[in-house]
Amino acid sequence: MVARICSTNPKYSAQHLLAKELVTRADELRQEFLRARERDEAAFDRVVSASAMPKGSDSEKSARRIALEIALQHAAAEPLASAALALEVLRLAAKTLEIPNKTLVSDVGCAAEFGAAGLAACAYNVRINHRFMHDVDAIEAQANVLERYEREGAALLAAVRRSVTSLMTR
Repeated sequence: MVARICSTNPKYSAQHLLAKELVTRADELRQEFLRARERDEAAFDRVVSASAMPKGSDSEKSARRIALEIALQHAAAEPLASAALALEVLRLAAKTLEIPNKTLVSDVGCAAEFGAAGLAACAYNVRINHRFMHDVDAIEAQANVLERYEREGAALLAAVRRSVTSLMTR
């Protein structure tokens, strides 16, 4: 919203190109989030289907266990991918601070908070799937990526909060 408003305002002509780039990326992210939701739902459906597989014989138990492990890995991978999108929201919020619009700075703060909340929500869903997975290497690989996202996200959120607070102070 901030970039969209500033992209045509003559007062911010020096930032028009940046604002238009931010608008384009934000619109792309919106579409990516919608596709991510569909992928996440499909991954969950695969977990449900694998859980419903028969488990009467040893071979059925084995097939079910393998299918469930694969489904859980996908079910963790999808919110991990969404966490990357949420991190991109935080990056965009931080970049938007380059547009010196003090009137709309609270909206930049809101965008960063929403990005951080999205990242935290995705992390919950990654970790709950890890709880049921057995492939230690897959868990560790995904957990390492998630922790990297969380560290960067926390740093970005802290920086945006400092900047927004400073800009809102008289």
